[in-house]
Amino acid sequence: WLVTKENPLTSRVIVNRFWQQFFGTGIVKTSEDFGVQGEKPSHPELLDWLATRLMSEGWRLKSLHKRLMTSQTYQQSSVFKPEAARIDGDARYLWRFPPRRMQAEEIRDTILSVAGKLDLKMGGPGFRLYEYQQDNVATYVPLDVHGPDTYRRAVYHHNARAARVDILADFDIPDPAFAEPRRASTTTPLQALTLMNHRFAFDMANFFNQRVVTESNSTDPATQIKVAFNLALGRNPSEEELARAIALTKTHGLRACCRALLNSNEMINLR
Repeated sequence: WLVTKENPLTSRVIVNRFWQQFFGTGIVKTSEDFGVQGEKPSHPELLDWLATRLMSEGWRLKSLHKRLMTSQTYQQSSVFKPEAARIDGDARYLWRFPPRRMQAEEIRDTILSVAGKLDLKMGGPGFRLYEYQQDNVATYVPLDVHGPDTYRRAVYHHNARAARVDILADFDIPDPAFAEPRRASTTTPLQALTLMNHRFAFDMANFFNQRVVTESNSTDPATQIKVAFNLALGRNPSEEELARAIALTKTHGLRACCRALLNSNEMINLR
């Protein structure tokens, strides 16, 4: 009865959850409550159409992902338009792609990827970013040093309900002990301090520096900085950015520039 065509609620909930994942907010904002106490959908006809297509295509989620991510709505720019913002400040009617910060796991995986250290091996046992100790009671001690065995994608991380992992927890990873229909997105000093000063951040800045030197195949600071910008941000630096990055590199070295890029807002925000 859950998946019968006479009960479209299941497919509507699934579609709405994936829309929330891709756009930050579901067509129904209260993704855990489609009842009378929940919010009304911003695009009810679209929600029904997507739910119907999901059922007619045999509940294939890959087809749903492709449909959402190849849509003009998903691929549009996030450029701010004052006249549209005056009418719809939250972009609920999707006049632009809603900018959002990456989730905790995405931030960690992105830093590893930019540094050239992300292990893409699939399957097998997971890893822990904490040391499990047991002396009458279980204790979880966060690791100060994240070794190569932890460079896998965060989906393989073994979360423990009583464990706190600095990078993940600081960027609002949900408590595994509770069901969370939507993730919070806070801004705190700990986030900046962690990305700047954690041993993981220092290690990745070192690896990023090595990757830039290798791939640029040059000792020219401008050439190296352009490679670093393209790896981290997917674009060339502006003239002002290049001048400032060169000055930083000459004073503190290329690693400092790489560390700054890993800490930039542009790298961890989707636009």
